[in-house]
Amino acid sequence: MRVNLHAAVTRIQVPRPGFNYTFAHICILNNDKTCIVDDIVHVLEELKNARATNRTNFAITYPITHLKDGRAVYNGHQLGGVTVHSKDRVKSAEAVQLTYYLQSINSLNDMVAERWESSFCDTVRLFQKSNSKVKMYPYTSSSLREDFQKTSRVSERYLVTSLILVVTMAILCCSMQDCVRSKPWLGLLGLVTISLATLTAAGIINLTGGKYNSTFLGVPFVMLGHGLYGTFEMLSSWRKTREDQHVKERTAAVYADSMLSFSLTTAMYLVTFGIGASPFTNIEAARIFCCNSCIAIFFNYLYVLSFYGSSLVFTGYIENNYQHSIFCRKVPKPEALQEKPAWYRFLLTARFSEDTADGEEANTYESHLLVCFLKRYYCDWITNTYVKPFVVLFYLIYISFALMGYLQVSEGSDLSNIVATATQTIEYTTAQQKYFSNYSPVIGFYIYESIEYWNTSVQEDVLEYTKGFVRISWFESYLNYLRKLNVSTGLPKKNFTDMLRNSFLKAPQFSHFQEDIIFSKKYNDEVDVVASRMFLVAKTMETNREELYDLLETLRRLSVTSKVKFIVFNPSFVYMDRYASSLGAPLHNSCISALFLLFFSAFLVADSLINVWLTLTVVSVEFGVIGFMTLWKVQLDCISVLCLIYGINYTIDNCAPLLSTFVLGKDFTRTKWVKNALEVHGVAILQSYLCYLVGLIPLAAVPSNLTCTLFRCLFLIALVTFFHCFAILPVILTFLPPSKKKRKEKKNPENREEIECVEMVDIDSTRVVDQITTVCCWYGDKTLLIERSAAKAEIALSTVQTIRLPELLQSSSSKQGLWFRVFTISSSSPTPQGDACESSGQQKQPEPQKLTCSGMAITHGLKLSQL
Repeated sequence: MRVNLHAAVTRIQVPRPGFNYTFAHICILNNDKTCIVDDIVHVLEELKNARATNRTNFAITYPITHLKDGRAVYNGHQLGGVTVHSKDRVKSAEAVQLTYYLQSINSLNDMVAERWESSFCDTVRLFQKSNSKVKMYPYTSSSLREDFQKTSRVSERYLVTSLILVVTMAILCCSMQDCVRSKPWLGLLGLVTISLATLTAAGIINLTGGKYNSTFLGVPFVMLGHGLYGTFEMLSSWRKTREDQHVKERTAAVYADSMLSFSLTTAMYLVTFGIGASPFTNIEAARIFCCNSCIAIFFNYLYVLSFYGSSLVFTGYIENNYQHSIFCRKVPKPEALQEKPAWYRFLLTARFSEDTADGEEANTYESHLLVCFLKRYYCDWITNTYVKPFVVLFYLIYISFALMGYLQVSEGSDLSNIVATATQTIEYTTAQQKYFSNYSPVIGFYIYESIEYWNTSVQEDVLEYTKGFVRISWFESYLNYLRKLNVSTGLPKKNFTDMLRNSFLKAPQFSHFQEDIIFSKKYNDEVDVVASRMFLVAKTMETNREELYDLLETLRRLSVTSKVKFIVFNPSFVYMDRYASSLGAPLHNSCISALFLLFFSAFLVADSLINVWLTLTVVSVEFGVIGFMTLWKVQLDCISVLCLIYGINYTIDNCAPLLSTFVLGKDFTRTKWVKNALEVHGVAILQSYLCYLVGLIPLAAVPSNLTCTLFRCLFLIALVTFFHCFAILPVILTFLPPSKKKRKEKKNPENREEIECVEMVDIDSTRVVDQITTVCCWYGDKTLLIERSAAKAEIALSTVQTIRLPELLQSSSSKQGLWFRVFTISSSSPTPQGDACESSGQQKQPEPQKLTCSGMAITHGLKLSQL
């Protein structure tokens, strides 16, 4: 059957105008002008002839067998699943591998060879249909490229599902029950911003002649993690602004609060991916991916500043005008909706400013589900004294498992890891590893200088270097040939060379060795062997793929230190060398650039401790991701390395705002500032994480090893980073530096203590509020000093009095800005207890000497620029 398949393959024709090409026209030729075919074909033909003539003396040995002409051939990489009798005689073989070699000398030949390969696959499939009991796995030079690109096609519907889920989650994260303050359009427009940046980058890559590959599937998820967090952080900053401010002022506050950190993290992305896109990266797919990511991130930054910022302003005007956040129609007041159905009132639920009670600190955005969850429940729970020990214990378990996985990290060189699952490449490589892993690929052993082959000591050295290998060697065959003739192997040089040329290489069973030796004739007609080659095969184990790397390195070290100068080569070494030397290069360079940038920026930020904590967090996250990635059976290949580069930036993106808010906080305890950091930035992190997670889930179902690796790495990065942001950092920061020492109250000259400072402005001010502080101060029989402009007025207070600031304003005829400061001259007299602001009656006064000042009152029509 195998011989019939071989005959069918050699009859394949590729029609061209005026001529039909067959295998004989495009094959690689021997010295006798015949096509080079695998030796197993000759073995099978002889076996077929022996059975036809009822000869029983023909036997196939493994891994080296002999043809009828006496030639010894190696069949270890052509027979698979071999069962042997005694003396290496083959009893059965489960698999046979046939290889056909085509020329590639010009464009016409390349085109014909490409079409021949396509016809070859079709021929093999048709042959299998007629022989269903035999499994056949065709594989050509273009199979890997085609199967690599197939990942994009099989991923299309899953990516559409991912997009729908992300859009839905983004809209939900930006929505709240209040129909005026809800921002569902901003969730959708945030995704539009990311999509525009990704499409812009793809267009630029295409216009500049860049090649598309399936690693580009990771670019949208890189943009999703970075871009969505930036947009959600802007929305979170918007919620912190005062509703009584003008939209322009609120927008300015948003940009001042969020754009600095977003700009720094964008710069970090550009640096790390820029290094990955530089010539230092030898993997072309990784370099193109990093280049595409850099362009997309840069344009995303521009679009967030312009497009998304404009969208934020537009929705801000809608909110200020009390229009519905979805339909943009004016929302009626609650009293106008009393007669409407319940569902209609629910859709138009809104809170108006005049509904706020006097003295109530109204934060209308606290009705947002995530804001309420973090502020009322989670912040108190995670900083609870009884919760902290369990978090620390969980972190120690996390480090232990990460270390266990880190010690088992292995570099992946399996081509099946980067293609779709149901493809020719997967089927072929699976069969290859199952049946043909007993022996390594054939390794060429090249001696590139003239040595004394006739010298017995040199002969021993050469045989020692190749000891332990299965050898297909003219040298060993020639020495055995001499021994069979009872001739010493230590002949003089001339006799050794003459017998080699005129006797050994003339014999039919050894004539094929002529291609393995290069002779040179000197000026005195003396012939010398200037170079030669041998072929070595090593016994390997199917379960240990690292053996081939170790074997390669052992031979290379030996070639440097040995007396005989030689090199070793196999076509697979090109891939192995390039892969092994450059696999970690993008990650190595990106880590160095990130650490350098963190170190350099330490001199520019307000507190260098931010960078210290950030560096430790990045190291902890990357260490955990690598460890758990290995435990999840993900090898360190091109895709996982690119994900680790992204993990550096994703960690900085989410952790930097939390750490900076905590480190720069003053006057309160560590726990207070941890809660504050979570309240300020936790909502944006949580919203980004939820959208990112639902976007990743469909990737797990894609029938592709590439997307499976992508999903596992990105999922681990998101999960470990989230764990650090919401558990590890909030707990560890409560008992590790920096300390939060409360600042002492500043004393003014002349022992005056500043109590209140308000600035009154004229009626043309743009800041409009309907409240002013009423300062209620109680002293003993002491003097109160009030500064008004440059003048000073002294008011003597009785035991208990209430001073109201509006009454002081009425005494001023000036309509310009007034500046009031209230000081104490001394504070030696006692201060009353109780709620003295609400009563001007006599009260019993205790002994403490500290000034008491409290109270807020509403006085309509007054305007403040600063409280």
